[in-house]
Amino acid sequence: MIQPGIMVAGKVSSWGAIAQKVRVPAGTVLGVVFLLLMHPSRNSLVIGGAITSAGALIRVWAAGYIDKGKELAKDGPYALTRNPLYFGSFFMALGVLLAGQGYWLLVPFVAFFLAMYYPVMKKEEEELLQGYGGEFLEYARRVPMFFPSFRIASASSSSFLWSRVLKNREHRTLMGLGLIEIILILKSF
Repeated sequence: MIQPGIMVAGKVSSWGAIAQKVRVPAGTVLGVVFLLLMHPSRNSLVIGGAITSAGALIRVWAAGYIDKGKELAKDGPYALTRNPLYFGSFFMALGVLLAGQGYWLLVPFVAFFLAMYYPVMKKEEEELLQGYGGEFLEYARRVPMFFPSFRIASASSSSFLWSRVLKNREHRTLMGLGLIEIILILKSF
């Protein structure tokens, strides 16, 4: 019997597995194309920059709480959403589009995000279920997949660590974002 999401003859098990591998390179290519099509203004840079900065802060906050492969992250932003890194990424990209006045690019961006990141989130949930079983099921029952819930969370047992931010290479994301912002600022002249 073939399980749902598994293809025959040893091929890739699901779109989620493929998306896990291609989301960053595909997003980079799409981002470069989008960047070439943008025409920022001073006002759009301020508004988009604020949204982008909020997304970056969410990512840094999340990176400071996750120890990938060691324990299930449930504290900090993980008490509000199961995918705060992707939530932050969404707002970083949205802010860049708004900074560059790429309003017509919002629809392709959302389509790309849904096509890539929703399957990745589902695939990662399968992996977390295999790794953490009932603990993950209980966590998933309380915390939404993407859009945060701001109801009162249980007491935190983990704390934010800058060493995790570095271990999770979030500084690379911030450097890339800085480069994008510099390009947009130069394009505004």
